[in-house]
Amino acid sequence: MGRPQERRLIFSLTERAELGRLAGSQSAPHGLVRRAQIILASAGGEANISIADRFGVSNPTVCHWRKKWFEQGLVGLYGEGRSGRPRTYDEERVAGLLRTVLHKKPTESTHWTIRSAAAETGLSKSTVGRMLSLFGVQPHRSKTFKLSTDPAFVDKVRDIVGLYLNPPDNAVVLCVDEKTQIQALERTQPILPLGLGYSEGVTHDYIRHGTTTLFAALDIANGQVIAQCRQRHRHQEFLSFLKHVAAVIPANLDAHLVVDNYATHKHPKVRAWLAARPRFHVHYTPTYSSWLNQIERWFAILTERQIRRSSAVSAKELIAKIEAFVAAYNAKARPFVWTATSEAILEKLERLCKAICGTGH
Repeated sequence: MGRPQERRLIFSLTERAELGRLAGSQSAPHGLVRRAQIILASAGGEANISIADRFGVSNPTVCHWRKKWFEQGLVGLYGEGRSGRPRTYDEERVAGLLRTVLHKKPTESTHWTIRSAAAETGLSKSTVGRMLSLFGVQPHRSKTFKLSTDPAFVDKVRDIVGLYLNPPDNAVVLCVDEKTQIQALERTQPILPLGLGYSEGVTHDYIRHGTTTLFAALDIANGQVIAQCRQRHRHQEFLSFLKHVAAVIPANLDAHLVVDNYATHKHPKVRAWLAARPRFHVHYTPTYSSWLNQIERWFAILTERQIRRSSAVSAKELIAKIEAFVAAYNAKARPFVWTATSEAILEKLERLCKAICGTGH
């Protein structure tokens, strides 16, 4: 007789999203992460023996967690009950807590706290805290998002991601943008140095000594940055920076520029200069999608490592510090590794749109 066919795992959108979160979590218990990975692999049609070999577990273990999923769903992955003091609250009261936190809003605030959820459900604060932690519910935290309204969003995403994953031959791909209004701030008191047992201390007040704008172009092939500081950020300064880029890159290479939709980048004089130089090709990111431009990641590095905790008595000193940072960075530069395909990005946005539609707003 042939082996009986295994039941197919079927998820709701919510269950699949939660399994994906658990499977990729770096903070959840290792066993829970592994169980979520096993269930996802099994749902993908992979054989139990193959799953067991890949995750270093036994075949009965894979069968056990499949069975738990069919019996209890997502709750079943959180493990067996252990010996010890019996639970004070049953599953229904815990489920009531989760329904309250997930589907209701407190009348006096925008989100639940452990104390307010405990008062609402009649459970102790320690029990509420433990249950919310166990199920990964964090009402005190929120994430921001912004959906693009660009009608050409899909085409632009595929265009730019295609440049990252499969750059054209005999060409350089540069991610270009400006970081405006970088302030030269002089701290009014000396910075307390880092020591054993305590962090560096920086006074919160400061004296302003002017600003500068940093124009930068990141070469995705080697991670190096072409940078210039200017006093203003008009189209004149941007055009001057483009001329500087044209002088730096080899004359025999085309230049593909990834830029956002800032008005300076689309000024008629800038467009005319680019049109007169056919080796320059401009790729505009979709509106509200600066995350597609890799130079934004480099700006974050610059802010974290140099600007945020710096003290400068003049804009000239600030510029000197930025230029020194750029030189040191380029000496050891490595390219960012872009792994997201356009299909993966669009699928993620589709899931987000479905989640938004599911809220009823």
